[in-house]
Amino acid sequence: MKSGFLRLGLALLLALGAFLFYQYRQPRFVAGETAPDFSATLANGETFRLSDLKGRYVLLQFWGSWCGPCRAENPHLAELYRKYHNAGFEIVSIAIEQNSRNWQRAIETDGMAWKYHAAEFSQFNGPLARLFNIRSIPTTFLISPEGVIMGVRLSPEMIEKMLRR
Repeated sequence: MKSGFLRLGLALLLALGAFLFYQYRQPRFVAGETAPDFSATLANGETFRLSDLKGRYVLLQFWGSWCGPCRAENPHLAELYRKYHNAGFEIVSIAIEQNSRNWQRAIETDGMAWKYHAAEFSQFNGPLARLFNIRSIPTTFLISPEGVIMGVRLSPEMIEKMLRR
């Protein structure tokens, strides 16, 4: 009887730990919330604000040149950009990086032709990673022309479905 209670307690403790770890890894903002405005310095040295893109659909992408799933997703995002850019779609890429040269090379290799590229070289402790509570990548936020988050961690197929509406 005593060992049954211990097993139950251990199972509950493990479930609670798994739940807390899951919560810890979730982005701060969810669909339906207004995306917070922020500024970033782009790869070309320009400063921009997210609010500069109001009136356009924006995919905010957190990624890294060292991240296999990110690199596999990039060509699909590049295709979406080519397909929907003239219809009012922008991509803002925030790289979680350690090496500037690898970051620049990945942008070119993956065909990431959009203008809005910024990087944080402080692991997941940069101001934008902290603002959005980014703990894992790739993480994306699709933002409406009104600045409302339409979806989080969407596949390229779901992003396209939402842009076609």
